[in-house]
Amino acid sequence: MLGVKRLLNGIAILCSLFFASVVVSQELSEAQDCYLDGWRHPLQCERIPVGEGDSQVELAVFISPALDKSEREPLYLLAGGPGQAASALVPLLNKFHKINQNHAVVMVDRRGTGFSRPFNCGIDRHTPMDLTLISKELEQCYLQQANFANSLSSRQAVEDLEKVRKHLNHSRISLWGGSWGTRTALLYQQWYPNSLKTLVLDAVAPIDTKVFLSAAAAESALRILMRDCQLDPTCSEFGNWREALDDLLSQWDESIAINFPDPVTGEAMKHPMPRWVLQNTIRTALYSPEAAAQLPFAIQQAGMGNYNPLAGVAGLFPDSAVGMSLGLTLSIACAEELSRITDEEISADTSGTFVGDAFLGIFERGCEVWPVADRYYAKPQPRDHPVLLISGEADPITPPKYTEKQLGYLTNKQHLIIASGGHINSMRGCLPRLIKEFLDSPMEELQTSCVNKIHRPPFMGGIYGPEIKLDVTPTADGEELKEKVL
Repeated sequence: MLGVKRLLNGIAILCSLFFASVVVSQELSEAQDCYLDGWRHPLQCERIPVGEGDSQVELAVFISPALDKSEREPLYLLAGGPGQAASALVPLLNKFHKINQNHAVVMVDRRGTGFSRPFNCGIDRHTPMDLTLISKELEQCYLQQANFANSLSSRQAVEDLEKVRKHLNHSRISLWGGSWGTRTALLYQQWYPNSLKTLVLDAVAPIDTKVFLSAAAAESALRILMRDCQLDPTCSEFGNWREALDDLLSQWDESIAINFPDPVTGEAMKHPMPRWVLQNTIRTALYSPEAAAQLPFAIQQAGMGNYNPLAGVAGLFPDSAVGMSLGLTLSIACAEELSRITDEEISADTSGTFVGDAFLGIFERGCEVWPVADRYYAKPQPRDHPVLLISGEADPITPPKYTEKQLGYLTNKQHLIIASGGHINSMRGCLPRLIKEFLDSPMEELQTSCVNKIHRPPFMGGIYGPEIKLDVTPTADGEELKEKVL
């Protein structure tokens, strides 16, 4: 299914854009210090055995202890995907360092990810972008570990999380979830409400939401980008770049694709980029405001036959595939998401969008050779835990409307919407401070005026990035040239 990096972005980007390579030995023992790339301080590491027979796993647990002895509840970080390891979220500690002063931060690699028996299928960026070939490789991967594939589920992940909580002697815990991690957190809240104190949910995937129906959300994110571009003096000069995108996609064939340079090397690609990969490249860029700010210029240039800027956008996430375990992704997605999506819903979601079925179709092909049993969730019951919800206005897969319309059963919630924000915003602006204030005093209403100061990054104005103009500004010592980025 998802072979090259650009293709894997289509799945991998469901999680946040945090990916870190782990530089700790696989042979972890209890209470051993270790390090993860992206965080300079030592972590406490443990292994906790779960499962039986050929589905047995040793869960890898990483703990960043609180600096003081206030004994506040620990904060567990839940990764997205599904298929990302919690240990890949370690760069968040750099933004959450003040939270970590009085809250231990715990990362549990769920079964099939990271250091907990990663369920990878040997597909990487060197695999040709041929869905038929990739499907055959996935079929073999499933047959080799069918029992393990069928053992993986969200219920199991929540049960494992509860085992870890008990093992670490934590009375109650708080959860931070990003993207699919919010789904796991909401299910934990349903099944173990007495173990939970608070929830922080960023890019929310409510239990009842069919988040893999995302073409309409991506189209909405693109239209918000168009709105912001029209209001920007530099970006507005690119004219109707959306029409250029539509023309590019409608005319895309092998004769054009052969000229698209490899996003990593810049050289000619060995295999032409299919149209559906290009569609997912645009969609992927919308997750990140920094990447989205480059799209208008890159698309305008592609419309004139210069594909280098667009290839550069595609290459912004060269290692994203490393952070995903595709076997787990399919076991969860096929059993818990695609199993409840109808053809009528797909048609309604994809109609009139630039993505069409290019994203969902990847999973449909994958699930054809990944025959896990269907799993369904019960209707969510009311819960009164304090919950902080964070949404990006221009999130292409978990838009704010999901949070506003499908979490009525949460009776004690606050919702922050980041103007023009993409997917996952906890690290931006004043949000780390607000998250800390919420965790420390969850019953108090946050003062959120600082959120209005979080803006979309400047648009790319040319091959060197945002347009830079020189302005002469008087100073006490005379006149001095100062750069202003528009």
